[in-house]
Amino acid sequence: MEAFFFNIMGLFDFFFRAKKENLDEGLAISKQSFLSKITRAIVGKSKVDEEVLDQLEEILISSDVGVQTTLKIIERIQNRVSKDKVLNTEELNGILRTEIIGLLAENNAKFDAPNPSPQNDPYVIMVVGVNGVGKTTTIGKLAYQFKKSGKKVVLGAADTFRAAAVDQLIIWSERVGVEIVQQGMNADPASVAFDTLQSAKAQKADVVIIDTAGRLHNKINLMAELSKIKRVMEKVIPGAPHEILLVIDGSTGQNAFEQAKQFSQATEINALAVTKLDGTAKGGVVIGISDQFQIPVKYIGVGEGIEDLQVFNKYEFVDSFFK
Repeated sequence: MEAFFFNIMGLFDFFFRAKKENLDEGLAISKQSFLSKITRAIVGKSKVDEEVLDQLEEILISSDVGVQTTLKIIERIQNRVSKDKVLNTEELNGILRTEIIGLLAENNAKFDAPNPSPQNDPYVIMVVGVNGVGKTTTIGKLAYQFKKSGKKVVLGAADTFRAAAVDQLIIWSERVGVEIVQQGMNADPASVAFDTLQSAKAQKADVVIIDTAGRLHNKINLMAELSKIKRVMEKVIPGAPHEILLVIDGSTGQNAFEQAKQFSQATEINALAVTKLDGTAKGGVVIGISDQFQIPVKYIGVGEGIEDLQVFNKYEFVDSFFK
């Protein structure tokens, strides 16, 4: 089935009404840590030289931007230094901002999403991620935002490995006021997904969000389970799931890279949600993961409030990071 696309101003435009101040506040610790390190690195320096670049490399790596992405950024700045002959240290923040935006832009992090099919089938999001990253909370906040924008939402509790996961999703469905399909603990996840999509289709729902188990310690079983869920969903709605969203905890820094790597090998991730960026100095992980895995960061969590899940906007993110 040919995927139909619509602009972010459609299904996802409600996220842009989120206040920029929330983003600034959520990234405050990352920004403070990052900028203070840069200030110390360039104190007493008038131009960007090898010593400044070496220190900048250390700062980016310690801010969890990741080694590969850091080397790309340093190389870009070196090219600027070679081209312009002399770069003042006062210009360093502006140069960094420009190069990081350029890097994120290359990742094709567009805010378009496949439209429901011509039959007006629901838009299906399958959510994956290890336990403890804020997966269920992210699903709840997404459901809240979709419902707030006037969309009919159905949740599917296909993380049947943990009783708490089903219970938590039921609580979120009640809090938000959306339908949920669940069969309790130890049910067949694919059966839950099948029933969820059939129910959503019958109700003419707009969006379906399916929770899944995050058992990374047994990757073969995980791959088999996710593949089965996808096959079953496609029988009900051709092309489903339209989005496979990996939720990772931004506060874990380099561990988040490993999770992204493992899940990318287990299934076809096409969107990322990075949570818990408030209260951490590891905000650079967003830049590194987006670049390294070439998967768009679609949402970021910058607070505990129900409104604190935002669509990732590279310009606003970098602006808040360097503000």
